[in-house]
Amino acid sequence: MKAICVHKFGGPEVLKYEEVPNPMPGLNQVLIRARAIGVNPVETYLRSGSNPKLPLPNTPGKDCAGEVLAIGNAVANCQIGDRVYTSDTVTGSYAEFVLCEAADVHLLPEKISFPQGAALNVPYGTAYRALFQRAQGKAGETVLVHGASGGVGTAAVQLARAAGLTVIGTVGTAKGAELAKQSGAHFVFDHTKPDYLADIMMATHGHGVDIILEMLSNVNLGKDLTIAAMNGRIIVIGSRGKVEIDARDAMKRDVDIRGMMLANSSEKEKTAIHAGILAGLENGTLNPVISQQFPLAEAAKAHEAVLKSGAYGKIILLP
Repeated sequence: MKAICVHKFGGPEVLKYEEVPNPMPGLNQVLIRARAIGVNPVETYLRSGSNPKLPLPNTPGKDCAGEVLAIGNAVANCQIGDRVYTSDTVTGSYAEFVLCEAADVHLLPEKISFPQGAALNVPYGTAYRALFQRAQGKAGETVLVHGASGGVGTAAVQLARAAGLTVIGTVGTAKGAELAKQSGAHFVFDHTKPDYLADIMMATHGHGVDIILEMLSNVNLGKDLTIAAMNGRIIVIGSRGKVEIDARDAMKRDVDIRGMMLANSSEKEKTAIHAGILAGLENGTLNPVISQQFPLAEAAKAHEAVLKSGAYGKIILLP
């Protein structure tokens, strides 16, 4: 089969399209023919060497959607031919065939396309865990979603709107603003404008924001503390550097700053995440947005695209 292999850490050019042996499922494993593969920023960090202990060579990726080709004798949650998406892999998702543990394989509703299925795990799983498990968001509260037009951002907007929260999004382009509104945001503000923080406070009638989902904390965290409500919760989802804050802004409002990583989810939390995603797919409140699709052989271009500013929906690789 064809797969992307990383033999050394570095820039996008280290992603090599190669022929590798076909994997075979063990007792409690599932082999999937990948029809679409999700590209996430974390994969660019790992490729660059953020985890030098990562064994080389390796094939990147956790997210794909496709059909079950083969199963181990102990697998009970899916059958050959089922349409599925993944929440982790054994062999990496940037490949034509993907080996997974059975617990990381989830049925994909017929009305959801394979590219949409490949856009579920990291974006929707991250948004769900941040919003409901770390922030413990409740109907009637206000949530600010930074980067509301990106993969995680659109997922968070859709999940929050469906759960009865008032949703405020920030974006950097007119196209992104339209997508955030289509996804369900009640208010959308341009974060490139100098007065956008004042606009957010006006939208909350001076109350401040109960929950802030922060995708770029090294840029925004200090600002977030000035618009958080009393007992507000800021969930740090992403950061690309160090940040300096005025702790008094947190003290004055009893604000909690809570970090999170999807990989830290317990088995119980994973079950809840994917049950919530499935319910939203079935009732139509969740609708993954695909922005760009690249052939698997052009994974390097996808890695360049996923880090560009003005994110819009999800980037997908096609085997």
